[in-house]
Amino acid sequence: MQQSAVPELAHTHTRPIHWLATATALAGVVALSSLVQPGSATAAQPTATGSTAPAPVATPPGTAGVTFPLSCGTGTGTGTEKTVVARKATGDLDGDGRPETAAVVHCDSAMGTPPDGVYVLTRAADGHTPRVVATLVAPKERLTVTDLAIHAGTVTATLLGYSSDAVPSCCPDVKTPAAWHWNGKAFLRTTPAGVHSV
Repeated sequence: MQQSAVPELAHTHTRPIHWLATATALAGVVALSSLVQPGSATAAQPTATGSTAPAPVATPPGTAGVTFPLSCGTGTGTGTEKTVVARKATGDLDGDGRPETAAVVHCDSAMGTPPDGVYVLTRAADGHTPRVVATLVAPKERLTVTDLAIHAGTVTATLLGYSSDAVPSCCPDVKTPAAWHWNGKAFLRTTPAGVHSV
C-alpha cells in the first residue's frame, strides 16, 4: 500500500477543542445578529426623486360650518338658534381607507333637554367640504345619546329615551345600547343588548 504524501487532514479526527471552537463561533454569530436589526418598516411611497416620503394620512371631516338636518326654530329675535355638537367620533365606516365622522348634535337651548340627532359626515367630491350623508338618530325620536364611539367600522352609542309621553323630558327612563354598521347601501341598526330601565 502506498502512503499519501499529504499528512492526514486535521478535521478527520475531531477533538474536544474543535467542538469548543465551533460552539464559540456560533455563539458569536448569534450575539452579533441580535445587535444588528433591520430598519423599521414604513408605509412610504417613493417620490419622483427616488427618496421615500410618508404616506399621506386622511383627515376625518370636521363639523365646523356643517348644516345639520335639524330644525331648531327661532330664538329670541336673533334668528335661528344654533346647533351644538355634543360628541363626535371618527373612523373608517365603509372600508375605503378614508375616515368618516359620527356626530351627536342638538339645538342650543338654555332650558330643558333638547333631543339629539346622530349624523354621519364624509368629505364631498372636492375632498375638502364635509357633508352629512346619513342620519342614524333623528331628533324627532326624543333621544339623548351618550357613549358615542366608532370601532371596527361600527358606530356604537347608548340611547336614553322614555317609556311613555308622560315621562318628563328631564328624566329619561329607558336605556338602549345601539350599533350601526354600513352594509354597502345603508346603515343597519342593531341592539347588542336588551332594553332596560334607567
